[in-house]
Amino acid sequence: MVTIKDIAQAAGVSFSTVSKALRDSPLVTPETKRRIIAIAREMGYQPNIAARRLVSKRSGAVGVVWPSIERTALSTLITRVGDRLERRGTAMLLSIGGMDAAFATFRKFQVDAILVFGGMEGGASHIPDSAGIPVLSYGAAGYAPLPTVDVNRGAAIRLAVRHLASLGHRRIAYIGRPERYDPLQAVKIEAFLDETGALGIAAHDAPVADVQGMEVHDGYAAARALFAGGPGESGASRRRPTAVVCGSYDLARGVLRAAAEAGLDVPRALSVASYDNIPQMAELDVPVTAVGADINAMAELVADSLLRLVEQPDAVGTVTLEPSLVVRVSTAPPPAEI
Repeated sequence: MVTIKDIAQAAGVSFSTVSKALRDSPLVTPETKRRIIAIAREMGYQPNIAARRLVSKRSGAVGVVWPSIERTALSTLITRVGDRLERRGTAMLLSIGGMDAAFATFRKFQVDAILVFGGMEGGASHIPDSAGIPVLSYGAAGYAPLPTVDVNRGAAIRLAVRHLASLGHRRIAYIGRPERYDPLQAVKIEAFLDETGALGIAAHDAPVADVQGMEVHDGYAAARALFAGGPGESGASRRRPTAVVCGSYDLARGVLRAAAEAGLDVPRALSVASYDNIPQMAELDVPVTAVGADINAMAELVADSLLRLVEQPDAVGTVTLEPSLVVRVSTAPPPAEI
């Protein structure tokens, strides 16, 4: 039976280097990793999972505190994170309960690391006792003393606003202010207000629409109210926006439905841009212009950060991804008259 020691001797490297390479650890250079894997295959190496876990004192699994089973973008992200972890020999355990219950479960199963989402109730600022298990936050930096994957939501929304303004829009609404405070959504709203203000767009022409949640029906309800008009905060009659920035893919789906029911052609009568740079944006009835970090880059960074956290907890800090703008047919210059 071929062992790791046999592979190490054949490759001329240490036992620990072979062990890391076979687990696809980011601590081994790609060239060395490829050479070790090739030698292992030639020798017919078959890993003994039970023995590996006994020696390493690790479970080979990470826990994820899942914030929502209904949000399309999050489902897409976590599926891709799971795929990447699986390819590296690590399982993923999902807990759909609250933070405290999830951490209790993960402590019982002795997972190697935990991923939390900053937008959950309590957020990353409320972290239960992890019993020494390292924790990674997916959210916005600065809300908790945790290593964080920050996908730069504010910069993404600024890209959307600047894109719409470059097309000539001066009445741009934002749909996506939830009833409960959510730091991930607050970052977007602050960026929207700052950017519209910097572009000289009057506050009454840059309304922020409240939503009860971040699902499709919430976007639909908010858009219907917005399109119906009525008095603004000053009491004066509010003109319908010529463009809308949506806080998520699901909200954008609801906005498109409301626009169709109101007889508003997208993009001739109404331009729509949205946060969440995911492939599903291109598959809508009207492919939607999207902003945000690339979903594959996000998944790779989250998976890589979790594995690094297992290997060297103190070496993982906050990493920020830069967003991009993907222009599709949902945005165009505003109509001459409304």
